[in-house]
Amino acid sequence: MRSHIHKTAAAAGALAAVALMATAPPALAAGPRDVTADVLADRDVTLTGDTVVTVPAGTTTYDGVFRGEGTLTVRGTGTLVLTRDSDFTLPKSRQRVRILGGSHPYVTTTAADPPAVTVERGATLQYGNGGTTGLIGHFPYGTPAFRLNQDNIRVDGTLRLSLKSAYNLGTVSGSGLISQPRFLWGTWDLTSGSFSGVIDNGTQANAGRPEFATALPNVRKVLNQGTWTVDTPLGQTVTQRMDFYQREYGSDINVQSRPGGKVILTGQYSWSDQGGDTNPSLSDPALNWTPATRNVNKRGTNIKGANVQWGDGTTSRIFMPGTAETVYINLLAARSRSQLAFDYDGPVTLGAPIGGGRFHDTLSAPGAGDIVIKGTKGNDVTFAAVQYYDGSTTVEKGAVLRLGSGRSGGDGGLYTKGGLYKVVNNGSLVLANTSKSLTLPRISGSGSLTQAGAATTTLTGGAVTYTGTTTVRKGTLALRGGATLAHSSGILLTSAGSRLDVGAAGLRVVSALSGKGTVRGSVTNDGVVAGGLTVSGAYTQSAKGELVLGNRPLKATGPVRLAGDLDLSATGSTPAPTITVLDNTGRSSTTGAFRDLKEGARLKLADTTYRITYRGGDGNDVTLTTATPSPSPSTRSTTTAPDTEAAAPHTTGAAAEGLGWWPYVLALGLLGGLVVPPTVRRRGKRSGRHAAR
Repeated sequence: MRSHIHKTAAAAGALAAVALMATAPPALAAGPRDVTADVLADRDVTLTGDTVVTVPAGTTTYDGVFRGEGTLTVRGTGTLVLTRDSDFTLPKSRQRVRILGGSHPYVTTTAADPPAVTVERGATLQYGNGGTTGLIGHFPYGTPAFRLNQDNIRVDGTLRLSLKSAYNLGTVSGSGLISQPRFLWGTWDLTSGSFSGVIDNGTQANAGRPEFATALPNVRKVLNQGTWTVDTPLGQTVTQRMDFYQREYGSDINVQSRPGGKVILTGQYSWSDQGGDTNPSLSDPALNWTPATRNVNKRGTNIKGANVQWGDGTTSRIFMPGTAETVYINLLAARSRSQLAFDYDGPVTLGAPIGGGRFHDTLSAPGAGDIVIKGTKGNDVTFAAVQYYDGSTTVEKGAVLRLGSGRSGGDGGLYTKGGLYKVVNNGSLVLANTSKSLTLPRISGSGSLTQAGAATTTLTGGAVTYTGTTTVRKGTLALRGGATLAHSSGILLTSAGSRLDVGAAGLRVVSALSGKGTVRGSVTNDGVVAGGLTVSGAYTQSAKGELVLGNRPLKATGPVRLAGDLDLSATGSTPAPTITVLDNTGRSSTTGAFRDLKEGARLKLADTTYRITYRGGDGNDVTLTTATPSPSPSTRSTTTAPDTEAAAPHTTGAAAEGLGWWPYVLALGLLGGLVVPPTVRRRGKRSGRHAAR
């Protein structure tokens, strides 16, 4: 109830308006009916067509109601407060809406009616005064569990919703501000429309329901100071593209979806320290990552048995920027387990753990759900925090997942104790922690794995079965508990400081091993090993193995046992008096020999003939020493006596140009940390190996 002073002011305003109308010249043409005087006098108004109210400066509280057929336009510079529910309709000639449903009603609107209510720029219309009445609405459709408002509204000024009841606004258009005060626990069902302004959610908004899929593709921003809840009907996808902001501690976004439903969020949920209600913004994006006074910038999301996707492959702005001190993310089970997918076209960093606790207490329980890194080109996701969800992590082909940012304070990891934990890597998995060691079991898929951080990563158990390349660029990659790299298509140690620690079980090479680093432990070569590596342990080459000599020898510190092939086609054409093939720094003698290369056997490289010895260097190295001076090209002999014939490197097929197996090993070296594994040739017919003739 308004005060006596307010009533008197309203009456005076009404008399002034009447006097002005009495002295004004007659209208030249019929226009909207002006009912300002009736509103100021608190009289009920029956619409008979287009109607306008001009609200004077200040606040006008209207205790009457609008009824009849027509439209209502609110203009002026003040605020009009409605305290009672009004119910009117558009003239039937202007109604065109169709409502669709089904056995489980999924309410859709086609050919929406034009607005029945318009709030012009500069004016404010307020539904309610903190109670349960004050809405303009008409509900003729009979849709169960969801009452769709026929009185659509256009808001170019401000619409303030001060209601504790359940309500929706119908189809919403315009470019102004729709605002709900804080701490009003009504149920505001956001429907759909072309509205391109700002929504200030002070308490609670349902942006989607099981009966209705909210579509607000043009909303510019949402100032979320309460709870924003998104739900979907069965089998429907709801996409929300707006940016979200918050000013007060405790706001969150809750996401639910029905079976077959999906929620896609393509904007960003950020703190706001400027811009007010009409243009919330953040002065410095770094403030999302730094706790503010009284934690007013802490915000969260609760995914409740839903299928949620951040991004749509057209942005590289992560939905929840921040750390555990500024954001929380809960992955919960409801009707089913949750899933969260990342779909970006550039690098993004998740700086907070995904847990499963209640609201801010996110780490009180593991998250109940699974994570997917979508295979969109450029999708490169960094987990710069140790995650705490109990399910699987899938990296699709073409995508990258980095555990750790490679910078101090940005170490990441996965919770591996959950019963549903596993990593399915069909893209690229990069391990880049600087100080926190990682332990990862159960990694499958066709993708690559790269050790790129100073902190050690340990692969454990027999379920490490990924088939892509393994690259160690920095630090140590360790194998324990039965883990092997038997399924990996190639192993590359790209720097002198890179380490592969294979433990007591040793490493059996079945594909290719190359690079500059060190293998800690014994190596059994059943595939292709390139020179330049150091083996801190025994080196055994089986009859199936091949050693490729490039610019540097293979170094071994333990016993050396040789068989199989030696490929010299990549050693170059410049002769040297002595070439070291294998540097045995241990004390024991080298045993065995390469195929067809017994002690003292002669072989020819370019125009130089060498003899091989397994007792070279300090007594147990494998070296090649020139046997005869190199003839000039004009006197090069093309035949050799049987007892002095020198073996030449075998050069059939690709090796006819001096290539052989080396291009495959070199390709691994050039790959470095690239995410696309090379095609590795199966060891069928050998080419490029040395074979005596």
